[in-house]
Amino acid sequence: MPERESMAYDVVIVGAGPAGLAAGIRLKQLAEERGRELSVCILEKGSEVGAHILSGAVIDPRAMDELLPNWRELDSPLTVPVVENRHWVLTRTKKYELPHIMMPPFMSNKGTYTASLGNVCRWLAGQAEALGVEIFPGFAAAEILYNDDGSVKGVATGDMGVARDGTHKPDYQPGMELHGRYTFFAEGARGHLTRQVKRNFDLDAGSQPQVYGIGLKELWDIDPTKHVPGRVIHTQGWPLEDAWGGGFIYHQENAQVAIGFVVALNYRNPYLSPFEEFQRFKQHPAVREMLEGGRRVSYGARAINEGGYQAIPKLAFPGGVLIGCSAGFVNVPRIKGSHTAMKSGMLAAEAAFEAIAAERNGDALTAYDEALHAGWVGDELRMVRNVEPMVAKFGGTLGTLLAGTDMWMRYLKIGLPFSMRHHPDNETLWRKDLVKPIQYPKPDGVISFDKLSSVFLSNTNHEEDQPVHLTLKDPAIPTEVNLPLYDGPEQRYCPAGVYEYVEEGGRPRLQINAQNCVHCKTCDIKDPTQNIVWVVPEGGGGPNYPNM
Repeated sequence: MPERESMAYDVVIVGAGPAGLAAGIRLKQLAEERGRELSVCILEKGSEVGAHILSGAVIDPRAMDELLPNWRELDSPLTVPVVENRHWVLTRTKKYELPHIMMPPFMSNKGTYTASLGNVCRWLAGQAEALGVEIFPGFAAAEILYNDDGSVKGVATGDMGVARDGTHKPDYQPGMELHGRYTFFAEGARGHLTRQVKRNFDLDAGSQPQVYGIGLKELWDIDPTKHVPGRVIHTQGWPLEDAWGGGFIYHQENAQVAIGFVVALNYRNPYLSPFEEFQRFKQHPAVREMLEGGRRVSYGARAINEGGYQAIPKLAFPGGVLIGCSAGFVNVPRIKGSHTAMKSGMLAAEAAFEAIAAERNGDALTAYDEALHAGWVGDELRMVRNVEPMVAKFGGTLGTLLAGTDMWMRYLKIGLPFSMRHHPDNETLWRKDLVKPIQYPKPDGVISFDKLSSVFLSNTNHEEDQPVHLTLKDPAIPTEVNLPLYDGPEQRYCPAGVYEYVEEGGRPRLQINAQNCVHCKTCDIKDPTQNIVWVVPEGGGGPNYPNM
């Protein structure tokens, strides 16, 4: 078997999202300011930077202002300022407007922009490369490498050209090792290497369990007469009944709207389908009227960190750090996380640079951990730390009222002196005999659609003859536990039709259509027995989002 080649860098970054790119840029800025040579590389599993990026997105430019103060003169894709905020409470047929003045001032969207986060990342990648950061798209980090003392040495990319049965195809190429003085894990929510490093260094000790939502999103070209660039709409209420979450509609440039729906993954009814709830949401009269006469052009889905401040793990460990959504810095009530992710990458870069300049190698960058909690990221997340658990505990109506009261109290410096607890999302499902099945309407093919036609619009592609990247610890559990107890919830919580039960020899069998996977990570999170483990497929596989 051919030996893996290796390359050495000062810093290796896994993931070209906002956090990883901001970290690379900041490292190179510091090297330039201090007159030092510093080598930085970024691995990106998508076929290109931005291919796997999915977000609403309304972007707070606070971190961008710090990182690239002249970004407005650099042909940035942040060109549509938010000019109008609306918050709708929906019933089945009506909507009620919640006055924006009821929100604490820190919830304001003043000064923010609505844009494609994928395009923002493509632009950030150009800024990083201009500074000398090496970016390798299409290479998935598949393995963590360790030094003899147990510290992180770097990562290895996955082998290419491996057949489904594990044999090597004629075009087989072994992965490459990337060694770094420090390795930054910026994989996004529920990164598979992040899970390993958390376990190996017990990073979750002392913090609450991370909890998640699934965000589903479509891009629509709508009738220009209905389009108001910079209009931002958030919704709560219908169609969710025994779950919480809500919708968003962002009017972006070129008569296009980003419309989506988020469902918290702590829901109890195993018959709930986040995908179908999204399709039902679009049929609300106020939403349907906006979309009629338009055309759907893209679709995608992604898990979102919702644990907030109390779910942040230890961020630094020997040889590496967690940044961005690998750690979980989403401000849930603001529905924003790119600015906090970017700032985390910048703070980690500053700590790593100082360590390298002092000729320290592979220690724990505790200065990063301390700076994040002491700075504005920590301040912002502490202000809203009880919102998600209050809504989860008390429901959409009462929980929202209590959470709003708590935010106002914190704004007035009299907030509750404690942080509420979280419970892992995989532990919340009720048995199927304790709930009523949910009957979803058939898609009309005009406003609502089925999963397979939606996956087609995500441009998802995987080499079929490769090992299945959705692995089962025990192949018997789906039919012995999930199907009899929960009626096979994986066939509903997956937004891409990956999981289906088929009859084989008169017995049910779970079929995994891995080629459909949009890398949302929901199965890895919601599976009640934690039997499904998501690992990276061959580099470049997955969705190819153009403007998400």
